[in-house]
Amino acid sequence: MPNLDLISLDLIENFRDKDVIAGFAKKIAILAQSLKEKLVIMEVCGGHTHTLMRYGLTQLMPENIEFIHGPGCPVCVMPKNRINQAYEIAMQKDTILLSLGDMIKIPGSYGSLADARARGASVQFLYSPLQALEIAKNNPQKKVVFFAIGFETTTPMTAALVEKALQENITNLFFHINHVLVPPPLCAILDSKNSRINALIAPSHVSVISGAKIYKDIVEKYSIPAVVSGFEPVDMMESVYRLVKQKVE
Repeated sequence: MPNLDLISLDLIENFRDKDVIAGFAKKIAILAQSLKEKLVIMEVCGGHTHTLMRYGLTQLMPENIEFIHGPGCPVCVMPKNRINQAYEIAMQKDTILLSLGDMIKIPGSYGSLADARARGASVQFLYSPLQALEIAKNNPQKKVVFFAIGFETTTPMTAALVEKALQENITNLFFHINHVLVPPPLCAILDSKNSRINALIAPSHVSVISGAKIYKDIVEKYSIPAVVSGFEPVDMMESVYRLVKQKVE
């Protein structure tokens, strides 16, 4: 039988092939000569930013292509007031606050959730929202509050958690919902008088849940090209090429 681990590694390496990356860089440079204005691309997700920096992709771009880093993650667009609310909930008597690890060190007006834990609050961080079910069952005398965060990617998991809690008649599990959508912050950025962005690289994990259709109105309203991209360097280089091609055409 084939070794699945090796197959997976081969698939990843194909998307990091230096010759393919260099080939796309050459194609981009040639096509970019036909651009009538500078292409200012916002990569929406921090995963894309990480790939740009880790593999030095910005250094392969011609001078008339620039990147501006986008809102990145749910933490970046979380109002401070929501952090304050989570902190206050965590400090309540007989309460266990649960959240994903992204939020542990994010400061609010009173401090972070890590600070709340240091001051005696029961704050626990989950790998999966479904862990909240067992914690609630094991602590029937406590109010267990799930501090739900994330874009379209994590919203279905919270919905599944609500459904499971109802099915199992768990009455001490509560929800502080902070899910957000990708298009509204993009529109807020593009509406700014100072915005120079005229192309978007959209995140693939969000798009797996929502479909690429959520960007259609943005493309039409602002007359800018958009490409949903994976997170490997070959993905991103092909996405830049497609953006340049759309802009030229």
